[in-house]
Amino acid sequence: MTDKTLIPASPSEDDYVAQVAAAGALPQLGDADPFALFNEWLREAVAKEPNDANAMSLATVDAAGLPDVRMVLLKDADDRGFVFYSNVGSAKGRELTANPRAALLFHWKSLRRQVRIRGDVTTVTAEEADAYWATRARPAQLGAWASEQSRPLPDRLAFEKKIAEFGLKFGLGKAPRPPHWSGWRIVPQSIEFWRDRPFRLHERLQFVRAADGWTTERLYP
Repeated sequence: MTDKTLIPASPSEDDYVAQVAAAGALPQLGDADPFALFNEWLREAVAKEPNDANAMSLATVDAAGLPDVRMVLLKDADDRGFVFYSNVGSAKGRELTANPRAALLFHWKSLRRQVRIRGDVTTVTAEEADAYWATRARPAQLGAWASEQSRPLPDRLAFEKKIAEFGLKFGLGKAPRPPHWSGWRIVPQSIEFWRDRPFRLHERLQFVRAADGWTTERLYP
């Protein structure tokens, strides 16, 4: 059983005010281009988050409809969507192949902000995957070749042995992109921006894709 003393108590009135004040001034949410607003928030997160400002939770569903979620890293974002890369044969790869829809969540704790994204999923082009693969460090490339991601691993030594084998195979240079490694683009149908306000009276601004652009509405917290 979880030790309940480990779970923080609800903040007091003074705690709420101090928490938001410590976060600094936040820009007023307004009717804007969602990608421009996302870029603004990401830029601030990169400057202030202690690590992995581009980390996002990726939610998919399996064949039985059971949700699955894990952290991945954003590697590209523009008005076409949000891109990450991984092993095509991984659990997320198989789930996205069977049901190409997903949700993303960015949570920037130090800024007390989050962005939720839902939409359809497409694979990136081979040229895009090759271009990003070329930026990866050689050890990361060898790990991608050696990992049978999401499959049972007998022990750590078995993994390290496979990495060494691929290291010998590809010599000292960088390795080519393996056929089981690519990327996905989440094409957003909705993007919601959330920011913390005192007493959990938060602000939420939702953009929903329409035929002629984006519609915008505020949501109750």
